[in-house]
Amino acid sequence: MPLHGIINFNKPVGPTSAQSLYRVRAITGQRKSGHAGTLDRLADGVLVLCLGKATKLVESIMDQPKVYRTRARLDVTSKSFDSGEPLLPVEITQLPTPDSVADALHSFVGEIQQVPPRISALKVGGVPAHRRTRKNEDFELHPRPIRIYWIHLHGYEWPTIDFEVCCGRGTYIRALIRDVGDRLHVGGCLTSLTRTCVGPFERSNSSNFESLEAASDPSEYLIDVEAARSLLDPEQIVIPKKPAGTPS
Repeated sequence: MPLHGIINFNKPVGPTSAQSLYRVRAITGQRKSGHAGTLDRLADGVLVLCLGKATKLVESIMDQPKVYRTRARLDVTSKSFDSGEPLLPVEITQLPTPDSVADALHSFVGEIQQVPPRISALKVGGVPAHRRTRKNEDFELHPRPIRIYWIHLHGYEWPTIDFEVCCGRGTYIRALIRDVGDRLHVGGCLTSLTRTCVGPFERSNSSNFESLEAASDPSEYLIDVEAARSLLDPEQIVIPKKPAGTPS
């Protein structure tokens, strides 16, 4: 029997978003499906899967604010601005102070322009940028408008920063870390990333491969289409609350 609805799925580190979707397809038997917002292999957390008629909700889900918890190093960089590529040391003339790190993060809050990473799934002329980059093709990526709702600095001890960010559609956290590093005149390389929520879908009540495979009926983890639609009212988008404790 076809399943129609949304699964709030907790993707582990390792598989791609597409691979995760294919495995859930095999579990549920529902081939018509899609995911709302890609997570890289090295990232984990909320991946909203839309089955059957719920695939019509993908765009609405992608418009929802997202929250990420991330750690990064400021003494290195890489071609992808994450640890998926070889780390490259960066010459540092002066270590940033905690205040300067907080100020740099805070400066990116609001409507900003961001240049996506060259190693990304963003398509350029119909071809993913990462493929063009691997082939050493000459192309240009232009700045795009994005929205950072808030940033909360959890900790900084050179060379590592630990922060949480709430952002809008199209934001690359790797690019944000690159830009923070540029502003501080240091490196910038993401080392871990967890998406803790996508709009109303939170990691705390998500399912995973093990729970879906163990369920006698996978539909018990399904949010039906009408219930999902009521959570996605574009006129009442709720911005997740910022943690208390810092001015950043």
